[in-house]
Amino acid sequence: MDIFLTRLISGMTAGSVYAMIALALVVVFRSSATINFAQGEFALFTTYVSWWLTQHGWNIWLTLVPALGLGFVMCAVAERFLIRPVRKRDETAVLIVALALFTGLNGLAGWIWGSDDKVYPRLVPIGDDSFLALGGARLYYDSIFVVLSLVLVVGALSLVLNKTGLGLQMRAVATNPESASLCGIKVGRIFMISWGLAGVIGSLAAAILVPVLPPGQLGLPGMFHMLIFGTVAALLGGLDSVKGAVVGGLSLGVGLAMINGYGSFFGGSISLTVALVVIVVVLGLKPNGLFGSRRLERV
Repeated sequence: MDIFLTRLISGMTAGSVYAMIALALVVVFRSSATINFAQGEFALFTTYVSWWLTQHGWNIWLTLVPALGLGFVMCAVAERFLIRPVRKRDETAVLIVALALFTGLNGLAGWIWGSDDKVYPRLVPIGDDSFLALGGARLYYDSIFVVLSLVLVVGALSLVLNKTGLGLQMRAVATNPESASLCGIKVGRIFMISWGLAGVIGSLAAAILVPVLPPGQLGLPGMFHMLIFGTVAALLGGLDSVKGAVVGGLSLGVGLAMINGYGSFFGGSISLTVALVVIVVVLGLKPNGLFGSRRLERV
């Protein structure tokens, strides 16, 4: 039972990060029906900026302000000047641009800060007694912080979407951009804001992720696997569902923790293999995910 609880806590911690990455993907998809495959590299770049500021004497918490702001600006600018001009052509052009952004941002980060791994400070310091006893397992404070961060992000995002004029416009654009435009909504501006919000969520997820999950260091390949897991979580829950992103992320995190923990006979971690299997199964059996809505098109 103690081992089960330990793996459950580990899975919830990882799943909360997957859910936040999935939320960033969902925010973009809801507004523009586009999957931002460069989302992880935007987050990686802003995390490098956060780390760089700590090397110049900044408190790690203070570095989040410019990092999240940069995430908003970078994603909004990318949507306006790189994604939007090619979206009118076809989805393949959008995919190519997103992949180019993925490669370019990763290369730019390596050119500026080098390819060596960096030690990224923890947002929540831990020590020998930095945990709560849960049965025979240890619930560390940083795990609690990760889960609470997800709760706050979901709460803030739900508040924006359901209780503000901006959220109403975002929902209108997500439902029917043409009708929203006829009603006077500036669709292009909503696209930019949606991408910017996704950049903020992704940047926060990366800053939380790096010091918590192995190996606990900031490196150039660090966000690639997380983007895959976040994409799987979004597909599993539904690419246009906030609730689905949370359920998908937590389910994936706990599921992978249990498979890796109890499936030692496989001879190592099979997380990526399981993630790819989930993608195939979801796309084959339920393309809209668990909570995604069907998109009907009149022809």
